[in-house]
Amino acid sequence: MYLEIITPEKKVYAGDVDAVRLPGADGSFGILNNHAPLIATLKKGTVKVTDNTKKVENFDINGGVVEVLNNKITVLAEA
Repeated sequence: MYLEIITPEKKVYAGDVDAVRLPGADGSFGILNNHAPLIATLKKGTVKVTDNTKKVENFDINGGVVEVLNNKITVLAEA
């Protein structure tokens, strides 16, 4: 699946990933391949990205929104 993390200043991440863990407003949650369509608000926390080579990267955000649709994840985040 494809992930984009975008802040008002720049695109922070773009690429294929295996898994994403997000700080949801109602608690942390994960997204895997073929996830159901979703729109959710995010709180301050860390977005944990596991890419196709199993490399893990962390991105700190101050809140935002995530949309999941057709194996594309778009995170609009406050950095």
